This record gives sequence, structure tokens and C-alpha cells, in this order.
Amino acid sequence: MNQELLDKLKVISPEEEQILAGETEVQKSIYTAADDFIVDGSQMLDAGKLIDIRPHTRFVHFPRHKHNYIEIIYMCSGTTTHIINDTTKVTLDTGDLLFLNQNATQEILPAGEEDIAVNFIVLPEFFDRTFLMMDERSALQEFLVGALKKNRSFTDYLHFHVSQVLPIQNLVENLIWSLVYRQPNRRNINQTTMGLLFIQLLNHTDKINQDDPGQHDQNMVFTAMKYVEENYKTATLDELSAQLKEPAYYLSRLISRMTGKTFKNLLQTKRLNQSAFLLTTTTLPVEEIIASVGYDNTSYFHRIFRAQFGMTPRSYRLSHDSVSSQDTGR
Repeated sequence: MNQELLDKLKVISPEEEQILAGETEVQKSIYTAADDFIVDGSQMLDAGKLIDIRPHTRFVHFPRHKHNYIEIIYMCSGTTTHIINDTTKVTLDTGDLLFLNQNATQEILPAGEEDIAVNFIVLPEFFDRTFLMMDERSALQEFLVGALKKNRSFTDYLHFHVSQVLPIQNLVENLIWSLVYRQPNRRNINQTTMGLLFIQLLNHTDKINQDDPGQHDQNMVFTAMKYVEENYKTATLDELSAQLKEPAYYLSRLISRMTGKTFKNLLQTKRLNQSAFLLTTTTLPVEEIIASVGYDNTSYFHRIFRAQFGMTPRSYRLSHDSVSSQDTGR
């Protein structure tokens, strides 16, 4: 990280000064006015803001709490140790990212002076543009996005070990820099940067920390989804089972439980979305598109395509060509 930016984040805050002077507990009133320790976004964010950052409070045990917003923690330097949902210990090293939704409980062990973490305080609506940027729909995308939604329960947190992924490090630092120095047009810049960050994270789901016991099932499902994304033309559950060295019946139940879809559903959705993408971005004949996504029965393809999109492939192509023509003024 840029040294000037790091030095700015390392400055001892007034709250930390009181802790160093003898205060032994976090000042709860800074974070919430409620009896329950739920950190309140309206208290942490200025009116009208959708995102801001706050360096993590060091030198003190931060007690168990929740958030009524999405929290993203980035480890600028050093380490911090977090207890998630009372049972899972997660250690963040320099360059790590931790995403927590509103369901997660968190407790943080005391950090030292050189342990610099930044907390992103993010309201859900900030991600609207992020999700629009991820315009090629996929089950993998839906799973990652679902982890940020309060009403989804398959996972409450995601820990990415991405210190060696330079594009991700650059994007996070750009986001911190923009929020610290309050550059002009920062809402547009920050939302676009967050969108690029999520696209990069989709490319690096293998960096979800394999050592977190609470993420074993999530890791398995991410791997399965990435397999479908990259091998949709020939993918089979048996091949995935062989790669992961897990029984096919176990993977089938796990995928269904955590995504609400069967392996067959995931594969079909990917193939249909890919065919729709090719229909609107190429002039390939429909028959070639059908073969390219893994189907050899054209009648079956037409039937499931109509069920998914409410029209034939030809009509789908024509309707999107009409929209494109209007957009370009042709």
C-alpha cells in the first residue's frame, strides 16, 4: 500500500487515545444507541452516504456485535483475529478481504499499533451498479451476491486470501484512496471500482480461504460452480465428483442445499445464458450456437429456451437487435 495513505490510516484516533490512557472497553455509544450491540449504519455514515471507511479500533478487545449494513474489512498491514458466529476463528493477514453480511456476528481480538485494518461501511443499495456491471448472469455470480443479502442463509461471510492478486489490491487501494481524500465524482468512481472488484473476485474464488472450517461447504460449491462456468459444454456431475474426490450423491445434495438448484439446473442455466449471449453478440446460426453450448437435440433446446425466455431463439435475437438498433440510433 502507498506509504502516505498507510501513514494516514495509522494515526491514533481519539477513541484509541482514551484506550491507551486506560479505558478498557470499546465506547459502545460511538457505534449504536440501541441496547443490543448492532453497529448502526445511520450512526456511522453521514446523511446521504452509501459507503465510507473507518480504520479498525486497535488496542482493545472488540466485543461480540452485528451490523445493520454490509461490512468489508481489508487488512492493510499486520494481522487481526476475528471470531465469526461465535465459533469460527478467522485471521486476516496483510492483503486479505473479509465480507460480512447483516446476519453475521463478529468479535475481534486486540490489535497492535502496526495492525492496520480498514472497515468499509456499505449500505446494500450501494451495490446496485456493481450488480449491473456483472451483466453476464451466472450461478457463481448469484452465489457471491447472495452472500451479501440478509435474507440468504447459506453463508454469512466470505474470506478472500488475495494478497498476491495485484488487480484486487490495486482496486481496494483505489477505493480507500477515493474515500480518504474525497475526490470529485467519487460516488460514480467508487461504485464502478466496486463493480470491477467483484468481477475480479469472481475470477479468484479459488482464493477463498480453504483453512476456514466454516467455509468448507462454500468452497466446495464455489468450485462446482466454477467448473460449470468453465466446462459447460461437456460438464458432468461424475467428472466433477472425480475432480473433487467426493461422491456424486454428496455433491448433488450439497449443491441443492446451498443454492436451491440441482447440478442439472445450474448446467442448464449456464448453457441457456451462454446461448442468449451468443444470440445477441454474434451472427452465428442458431444450430451452431446450440452445438457450441453442449446440446445435440435441437428440439429439446428450443423447448427449454422458450421455457426460460418466453420466446424462440430467433425471436430473442430479433428483439435484442431491435433494442440495439434503437440504442445506436440506426
